[in-house]
Amino acid sequence: MDKGLITGSTSVLILKLLEERDMYGYQMIETLAQRSDNTFELKAGTLYPILHGFEKDGCVESYDDSAGSGRVRKYYRITAKGRKALAEKTTEWEKYSSAVNKVLKGGAGYAL
Repeated sequence: MDKGLITGSTSVLILKLLEERDMYGYQMIETLAQRSDNTFELKAGTLYPILHGFEKDGCVESYDDSAGSGRVRKYYRITAKGRKALAEKTTEWEKYSSAVNKVLKGGAGYAL
């Protein structure tokens, strides 16, 4: 799949995962890959800059917690600002994908 298509949707997918529950980085990477039949196979070098940007913007917060095995992991949680951003990005994505589908299916008469 074209990496440009994937890049444009990554941030909304990360926010969606965090809306469901707090997660640590590797957990997000694995969950995205699993749910997308490996279409979204993020690398840590892609994920963490997005998460750090979200933290800077106030869309997510991070905290340290032990993961049962005694190992401390950095977890991320969505904030109220992040939930608002997710709603906006979801609306944008639905509008965009609907328009693309209309063109691919032959015109404005196409209904989803």
